[in-house]
Amino acid sequence: MSIETSGTPAVVPSTACPPIIGDAAPNFRARTTMGARTLAAYRGRWLVFFSHPADFTPVCTSEFVAFARAHEAFQALDCDLLALSVDSLTSHLAWQHSIEQRFGVRVPFPIVEDPAMGIARAYGMLPAEATSSATVRTTFVIDPEGIVRALIAYPLTVGRSVAEILRLVKALQASDAADISTPEGWQPGEPVLANPPLTSDEVGACGADWYYRLEGA
Repeated sequence: MSIETSGTPAVVPSTACPPIIGDAAPNFRARTTMGARTLAAYRGRWLVFFSHPADFTPVCTSEFVAFARAHEAFQALDCDLLALSVDSLTSHLAWQHSIEQRFGVRVPFPIVEDPAMGIARAYGMLPAEATSSATVRTTFVIDPEGIVRALIAYPLTVGRSVAEILRLVKALQASDAADISTPEGWQPGEPVLANPPLTSDEVGACGADWYYRLEGA
């Protein structure tokens, strides 16, 4: 499915289901604060695609300041940031200018406008029965092949942890690189979880801790 928000209204099939982990992220073309963008253009790099309920709101502002300050850390992981709300491009431009004036932080990533709410609905940022155009705080981590690898949703009143999203990208990349799993709160350089045995003989060889073994550092 491809969604077009520039020039013509977005068209989203009524039977479309929002993507879940393992699905291909729906493609779209839209206007942003940095010119037209397509989701497909991010192929070959990781992408954190996140929505916010509205411009000029306190929780969203705190998140954007944090994302802007962490931008270089995401870039070091070959990971881009892309934001979205149903507000207009004019509103986005005014808000990011206000953030720079108020906090001395430039927003270095694009903000997608979605006034027709086509992208928001396709990604499940707005439920079909929503009576408000305010998206929830949904975050999608999309891999270089365009596949959704993780998603997080927060209510309107609770801000996200940018540090946790950065940690999540690092953990996904480590898991892909070495076919391992990471324990709770894992950070790069810490032990990882050994893959569990698959046969009775392997279970016996591993001992009592066969299902939970840390390895490496």
